[in-house]
Amino acid sequence: MDVTAILSQHWATLAWLALVFILLLIVKTPAAKGYLGELFVRYVTWLQLDEKTYRRVHNVTLSTPDGTTQIDHVFVSVYGIFVLETKNMRGWIFGTAQQPQWTQKIYKKTFKFQNPLRQNYKHLKALEAMLAIPFQHIHSVITFVGESTFKTEMPANVTRGSDFIRYIKSFKVPVFSGEEVDALLQTLQSGRRAPTLATHREHVQHLQRRNDPPRAKDVT
Repeated sequence: MDVTAILSQHWATLAWLALVFILLLIVKTPAAKGYLGELFVRYVTWLQLDEKTYRRVHNVTLSTPDGTTQIDHVFVSVYGIFVLETKNMRGWIFGTAQQPQWTQKIYKKTFKFQNPLRQNYKHLKALEAMLAIPFQHIHSVITFVGESTFKTEMPANVTRGSDFIRYIKSFKVPVFSGEEVDALLQTLQSGRRAPTLATHREHVQHLQRRNDPPRAKDVT
């Protein structure tokens, strides 16, 4: 049997299968899952949020007194500023607004992770300092994407899938003028760190130096 001839005949198929296998391994990494979760949010907002009403900025890194902080998504509108944190997780999710850590349970395995509301609070405070606006006009929103199920009652601003859209649209009283929205957006764009790989690496290094475990999508 000529093994070389057989391999040459099926080389394209074998190469394709190898590529699929490699892609599956990559997709299973925490960083890839986090990135896919953020892509889902971008797609949903593109479909369901009017870009003229909700001006969006993604992957925002801001300087802070202890280093940097990284925000997944910011939506600037006349109804306030919405700061969205994305969690691409599966399994059962347990937690309350007051608990410092929440629990993820996958079959018999249990994992702890930082309360995303507390995590996002740091983002809100960084934006408050940069934009010099009342804190009550900055709103925290959490969305869990992936095959996860809440097993405890969650606050209204902790959502699953595209439900964050409904929460954002529930704010109907204008607090900014159109001119103020333009000015806030300009301040945010000019004050953020450049969205580059170097900025990302520096952010991860800051997290490591202050012994703050990086988020799943921050790990490379």
